[in-house]
Amino acid sequence: MTTFLFWNINQKPRERLIANLAVKHEVDVLMLAECVITSGVMLKALNQGRGAQFHLPDSPHHKLVIYTRFPRRFLETRENSKHPRFTIRHLRLPERPDLLLVVVHSPSKRNWKEESQAFECRELAADIRKAEEEVGHTRTVLVGDLNMNPFEGGMIAANGLHAVMTRDVALKRPRMIQARRYPFFYNPMWGHFGDATEGPPGTYYFERAEQAIFFWNMFDQVLLRPDLLPYFRNEELKILTEDGTTSFLSARGLPDASVASDHLPILFKLHL
Repeated sequence: MTTFLFWNINQKPRERLIANLAVKHEVDVLMLAECVITSGVMLKALNQGRGAQFHLPDSPHHKLVIYTRFPRRFLETRENSKHPRFTIRHLRLPERPDLLLVVVHSPSKRNWKEESQAFECRELAADIRKAEEEVGHTRTVLVGDLNMNPFEGGMIAANGLHAVMTRDVALKRPRMIQARRYPFFYNPMWGHFGDATEGPPGTYYFERAEQAIFFWNMFDQVLLRPDLLPYFRNEELKILTEDGTTSFLSARGLPDASVASDHLPILFKLHL
């Protein structure tokens, strides 16, 4: 089993909280967005305890940093992922099925219109399909701060990420539209949206005085290709609200950027 944790830490020095999460949940692959913590400081915090030590694979952009307990050679950067807002890694562990790990930090709605976000998803989807063709399989997981909700155009469009809310739909054969073939992603984050869920209603909260606003958003997401679904259990996907000692929520139950971040971290496992 491999445990993954993603967190947009909002350019805050949260190495202690991150290290606590890594120990508590026995994280194998740690993915951070908006990380300004130097690698030396982060590795010192992560490696204070016992057990397998964390390493820093190639991370050319500060917007996305990946730490892993696996040797660096097991997490290879794909050639076509030299991009400031996403990276595609080939995770190849001995005697386990290999997979593609796509980590994303999409442009904010404060800077980009929804249409621009959707067009960028189309480019990202094309890069993912190219990487899948190169490695010869579609065992792909995408995780990150997408700055879009699961129902937005870039997420659901066939020529975008084509991410659907149920396993049954995702397991169908790729859709043919105008003689073009579009593979599915499964988006389990739909099941964590709203207040009738085990955890918080989303991963990011935003309000201001305008007519149409969602308040809670599910910007931080995990998407899986159908070929990875046998290794994934929905109940092991969590939106985290504390590290064991510190709550990440304010007295109102909202993400507390003064203590943690304006985003909540997400944790998931793959039984590889």
